[in-house]
Parts: sequence; structure tokens; C-alpha cells
Amino acid sequence: MPPVAQGRHTPGSLWWRGIQLSLLAAFLYLYATVLPPLIADWLDDPNYSHGFLVPGLSAYFVWDRRQTLARLKPQPHWGGLVLLWCGLGMLLLGHLGAELFLMRSSMVVVITALVWYLLGRQYVHALAFPLAFLLFMIPLHAILLNTITIPLQLLATQLSTFALQLVHLPVCREGNIIYLPHATLEVAEACSGLRSLVSLLALAVVLAYITQRCLSTRWLLVLSAIPIALVANACRIWGTGVLAHRYGTQAAEGFYHTFAGWLVFVVALGLLLGVGGLLSLLRRAWGYTRGGSDDGQA
Repeated sequence: MPPVAQGRHTPGSLWWRGIQLSLLAAFLYLYATVLPPLIADWLDDPNYSHGFLVPGLSAYFVWDRRQTLARLKPQPHWGGLVLLWCGLGMLLLGHLGAELFLMRSSMVVVITALVWYLLGRQYVHALAFPLAFLLFMIPLHAILLNTITIPLQLLATQLSTFALQLVHLPVCREGNIIYLPHATLEVAEACSGLRSLVSLLALAVVLAYITQRCLSTRWLLVLSAIPIALVANACRIWGTGVLAHRYGTQAAEGFYHTFAGWLVFVVALGLLLGVGGLLSLLRRAWGYTRGGSDDGQA
């Protein structure tokens, strides 16, 4: 027997509205100490300023599936209850160990569990992408963050040093320090490119969902964001190095540093759009070569 009566468990009914309000109140109560620090991180940490957009975009993806969801019949399943206890266990362990990442990640698990328990596995399958997309709003764990940041710093330093050598500038690299005749540049954590990489990956996922219908081209578009972000960040450091060499270190700080970051990100976004357009053209050409278009693939 399903845990919720099938006759009353229909979207739009008073029973369903009551369940929604009760679950919302319970969710807000459980995460009353988790959500404010998360929002504060979105405000204070430039690496995760895109977090404000993630819930809204996830809601849009759910709305975009409204026709598919309308064809499904709610089939509550006890398996969601097991997953719910796992999510609540994550929340409890996070509280006991003061582990923000575990507490924040449990939100996605709890939401998925509630969909599974109240609506069934078909709904979880239909909403898998919007639910998984919510992970972009959660800042990375400190250990994972440090593990990624240091290699990114060194890679950005190496790429920008190589680019400076291509324009025949006398440059020497030592770790994440770039030495020029008239300036010394330090590729700090903020210049590692992690901010643009995470933001560009999130945008690539959105663009892939909107512009690509084939799973393979979606993955290609998302993966292309990685080299684009890395090269774009290296170009920004290269421009900073050229400016510092000619006009001194002060000329490469302040307004230029901020403006260059935004400009390079816009260029990277343009490249990402270009890759998406190219993939669409190649996919159409491949469809025509095979004797028809494959635009109907999901």
C-alpha cells in the first residue's frame, strides 16, 4: 500500500496544498540555520555569486517540463522515505561536526527524497536535471576547493608565462610568481580562474539544456567550458603582465583588474555561445548526411 492515499494525492487538491505548505514549513524550520549562511556566502564570495540564479533556473527547468509532468500519475514510493532519512542523517552529522558542505548538500537530497516519496520514481526521473542543477548553488568543500585552486593557480601561471614569452617579454616564473623587469605579479587564489570556471560551467549547463537536443552535444558544450575558462583566465593574466611591464604595476591594479575580469568573462561567454552554435550546425549537417534531421532526439 502506498504511504499516501492515491485519491487525495492529486496536484491542485486541498490535500495536496496542505502537504505542500506543511513540507515547506518543515523544510524552512530544519534549514533555518543553514540557509542564511549560504545566502551570505553568495553575497560575500565572488566564486559563488551565481548562487542566487540557481534556484530560479532550476524552477524554470521544472516549468519547462510541465507537459511531461502533467502526463505522469503520482505513485508515492517508500524508497523516498529511506532517502529522506539519509538526507536528514547528513543534516544531523553536519550539525554535529559543524560541516557546512554536508548540511547544504543534504538540502538537495531531502528535496529529491520528498519528490520520490510523495510523487514516485517517474517524477524523480523527469526532474533529475533540475534537482541536480541545484548542486551549483552549494559552495565546494574546503578540502576540494584547496585541491582544485592550487593546480589552477600553477596552470594559470604557466599558461600566462608562455603567452608573455610569445610576445618576447623577458619573464621568469617561480611557482605562482611571475617576474618581469619592471614588475612582479602574483597569481593569487582569486586569480586562479576558479570563479570563472564554476560560473562558466553553470552557464554551459544552462546553454546546453536550452540549445542542444542531443545528449552528446550537450556534454561537449559543457566540457568545452573548462578549456575556455582556463585560456580566458590565462589571457587576463597575460594582459595584466603586458600592462604592468609597460606602465608599471599600479596600472594593472584597481579598475583595470576588475574591468579585465568582466571583459574576459564576457569574451569567454561569447566563445561558449560560438561553440554551441558550431555544435548545432555540425549536428544538423550530420543529420542531413544521414538522410534526415535528428532534432527530435532528447
